[in-house]
Amino acid sequence: MLEVERLEVAHGDAVAVWDVSLSVRPRELVTVVGPNGAGKTTLIDAIAGLLPPRAGTIRLDGRDLASVPPHELCGQGIALVPEGRRLFPTMTVEENLEIGCYAPAARRRRAQSLERVYAMFPVLRERRRAAAGALSGGQQQMVAIGRALMAMPRLLLLDEPSLGLAPAIVDQVFEVVAGIHADGVAVLLVEQNIVQAFAIAARAYVLEQGRIVAEGTPSELARDARIREAYLGQQ
Repeated sequence: MLEVERLEVAHGDAVAVWDVSLSVRPRELVTVVGPNGAGKTTLIDAIAGLLPPRAGTIRLDGRDLASVPPHELCGQGIALVPEGRRLFPTMTVEENLEIGCYAPAARRRRAQSLERVYAMFPVLRERRRAAAGALSGGQQQMVAIGRALMAMPRLLLLDEPSLGLAPAIVDQVFEVVAGIHADGVAVLLVEQNIVQAFAIAARAYVLEQGRIVAEGTPSELARDARIREAYLGQQ
């Protein structure tokens, strides 16, 4: 489905991601984990079309996405939940959600998609007329995920969905991500919370200083002594 080969992305003259290759198969949940500053957001922004690659290729279903404008990627089946949510704070919850279904095919399914999001996040139905900026951090993350689902994606890109959230809300968010995947949506999850990410992912990549240093199933990586010590706090 998604194939990234030898990707290099830079901010000006500073190379943030280099020689990165990864893949996501249809209906698969894959995670990319790593510390702050590893290049995770740069990587996912490049896949989402928000940053131009300096080298390498990004393909979806065999199609090179280099010539596809970012606003058209939604029509190709890709939706992004960005780091920090990036909602419109003065607009209502429902208005923020509806931004996700501007494409004609998604717009035709607006009512069904709203019901799906409200069933997934009942508190958003209760607060649908409230300004998004008045919500808690956890509720705002629900809106950000719901907005992406309104686009009816085949591939959902999630950038640090647990960032800044209370542990109980983090548990809820990861349960939702697992449920989205169970519904048949492929997921690429970028996370610092390696324990939660490993609990739901089929495969994982470890990104450090802009490059992939390990890959495999979560159970395989958890047996690596360096990974256990650096990320799981185990000797």
